[in-house]
Amino acid sequence: MQTMKIRFFGSGDAFGSGGRLQSCIMADTGRFGFLIDCGATALTGMKQSGFDSSRINAVIISHLHGDHFGGLPFLIKEIQVNGTRTEPLLVAGPDDLEFRTEQLLGLLFPGHEDVRSRFWPDFRVLHPGRTEQIGDILVAAYPAAHSPLARPLSLRIECCGKIIAYTGDTEWNDVIPEISRGADLLVCEAFEYRAEAGNHINYLTLLKHRRELECGRIILTHLGDTMLGRCGSLEFECAQDGSVIEI
Repeated sequence: MQTMKIRFFGSGDAFGSGGRLQSCIMADTGRFGFLIDCGATALTGMKQSGFDSSRINAVIISHLHGDHFGGLPFLIKEIQVNGTRTEPLLVAGPDDLEFRTEQLLGLLFPGHEDVRSRFWPDFRVLHPGRTEQIGDILVAAYPAAHSPLARPLSLRIECCGKIIAYTGDTEWNDVIPEISRGADLLVCEAFEYRAEAGNHINYLTLLKHRRELECGRIILTHLGDTMLGRCGSLEFECAQDGSVIEI
C-alpha cells in the first residue's frame, strides 16, 4: 500500500502562541498533494520548509476563519505573479469560500480591479453530510461545533487507501468518533488544556473520550498557550511546525 507523507507547515493557534505558524497541513502521495487548511502564514511555513507550492494539487478548507483560510489569497497571488503554473488548483471548502477569498484579495491588493486575472482556482463547495471527489481524494464533510458564521466543518479524507480525519476547530461532539473510526491518522485540535474560551476541544475533555477514538494515530494541533508548555508530557503526540510523518 502506498505511503502518504504529512507535513505540518503550521500547528499553532490564531495568535501565533509560542511563535508557531497558523493551521496548514500538507498531505502528499507523490502523485497528488493537498493542503488541509491554509492559514495566513501558510506560504511562510512552506518556504521555511523549502517546499515548492506548485506541488499543491488541491486545498481543503475546514472553515472561514483567517487562521484557516487567510493564506489562500497569498497563494493565489503568488501563482498569478509567477505565472508558471499550468495545472488547475482545486479548492474545496464551506459555502461562501470563493466569495470571501475574492473579497479578501481585493482588500489585500487594492488597485488590481480583476483579482481573477491570469489565474483562478476551481472552487468546490463541501456540504455537511455529503462526500465529494476532489481530484484524487474523497472528502466527507461533517458539521463542527464552532462559530456558525465561519461555516465550520470536520473532515474525513480518503486517498490511496489512507484515511485522514481532521476535526477543524470544534468543541467535542459525536462527529469526532465517527470521522476517526478506522482512520490512519486523526489530526485533532487542542487549543486549551482545560475548558476556558469554548468553541474548541480542550485536552482534558479529549482524554475523557479517548476510548471512543478508534484510529491508528492521533496528533494534536492548533495548540494555544495552556497546551504548549505541556507538549511531551501528554498522552497524545503534539505537532510541531515543520514536522514530517508518514502514514
